[in-house]
Amino acid sequence: MARRLGAIVLVLALVAVGIALAESGPASVPAGSRADARSSTLSGKPGAAAHLSTVNLAAGSNPSVLPGPVLIADRDNNRLIEVSPSGHVLWEFPRQGDLAPGQTFNLPDDAFFAPSGRQVIVTQEDDFVISVIDLPSHRIVYRYGHPGVPGSGANYLYNPDDALLTRSGQIVLADIKNCRLLVIQPPAHQIARQLGETGVCVHQPGVSYGSPNGAFPMHDGNTVVTEINGDWIDVLSPGGRVLSSTNAPGFSYPSDTNEVRPGVLLSVDYTDPGAIETFTPGGQLLWRYAPSGPQALDQPSLAVPLPNGDILANDDRNDRVIVVDPYTNRIVWQYGHTHIAGRQPGYLAKPDGVDLAPPYSLMDHFR
Repeated sequence: MARRLGAIVLVLALVAVGIALAESGPASVPAGSRADARSSTLSGKPGAAAHLSTVNLAAGSNPSVLPGPVLIADRDNNRLIEVSPSGHVLWEFPRQGDLAPGQTFNLPDDAFFAPSGRQVIVTQEDDFVISVIDLPSHRIVYRYGHPGVPGSGANYLYNPDDALLTRSGQIVLADIKNCRLLVIQPPAHQIARQLGETGVCVHQPGVSYGSPNGAFPMHDGNTVVTEINGDWIDVLSPGGRVLSSTNAPGFSYPSDTNEVRPGVLLSVDYTDPGAIETFTPGGQLLWRYAPSGPQALDQPSLAVPLPNGDILANDDRNDRVIVVDPYTNRIVWQYGHTHIAGRQPGYLAKPDGVDLAPPYSLMDHFR
């Protein structure tokens, strides 16, 4: 009973993100109003003007499909970058001197803006830590976990994923191999609340979870949780009740399910070849993008909706970030060279996370 009561408390904390941010829907951007001259949120400097060359983008890319810069967790390059719609790098972390003596920044696989827009929270799944970066100072100001050392006790994680900073200052994350969802309250390094029993990796929502890799807010205050084991997508109410539990149609490894709009979920299949889908909480398929041949997806891990209805996704093993138009099922924007890893401008190495710069970031989506 104590565990069940604790689970309900945690669900309330998890969905507080959605409740606090549900006052308005996603911002709309009139057609033709997108501009690459937007200031970089991270650098504070003007972005590249719209007339500049798109030499760093794949041929045929249309910068106007993006409302502003894109934050990319460039995993195997051990960096974050912000890229303008025309493909120019506006900001990078870490630069020389950004890290304190002895500090490391390895394998960032997801990065999201805080609601304030002044911080970025980074999940370093395979380094077993999460880091909060203060943008004005270019410094890591909080870290939970021990780099390179997995664990389950206080200040230890085991493959954390998709950490989000809430308006209350709490951090909500999925701790995959510990099979639990956590709430942490900086600056402390203790678990404030936990959903799921550590090490019990069974699909029994509200009690245990099968390797959860995401817990994202929804517009109505609910929370959508993705479980790898068994391909489960769960929607939980603010009181902890399981509203729905379904399988993403045709998926074998669902990743980072989030909400497009009420009644429509978005997820990716982290496989080769991979897929992107939208579907209802009841499991009805609405749209599927799973091309074959040269454009086939290779272990995509995250897709997020754009204000114009397009889908932004990181296609990890293809070393690229793409925008897909669901009406034409075509890639309309691409940064990175397909299956060619690199660090120079225009190249990525297993990008594993994306977010839009405020005011279009994931958390702003629920403001």
